[in-house]
Amino acid sequence: MAEFCERLKMLRKERGLKQREMAAQFGLALNSYQCYEYATRYPEFKGLIALADFFDVSLDYLVGRSDVRERR
Repeated sequence: MAEFCERLKMLRKERGLKQREMAAQFGLALNSYQCYEYATRYPEFKGLIALADFFDVSLDYLVGRSDVRERR
């Protein structure tokens, strides 16, 4: 299973978004968002929910606990 940082990067690229666009979407500094993709920092719980909602995937999928994307 992929880890959070790998899933986040993959989902972002599937949408054709740049890291800068993701940072702006979530009100983050570019460096803060990049830390998520480089696995040096992780979002707080509300941030994880916002990312899962944005990509319309389950939290378990986003954090690498499941390979099933769909929310239940």
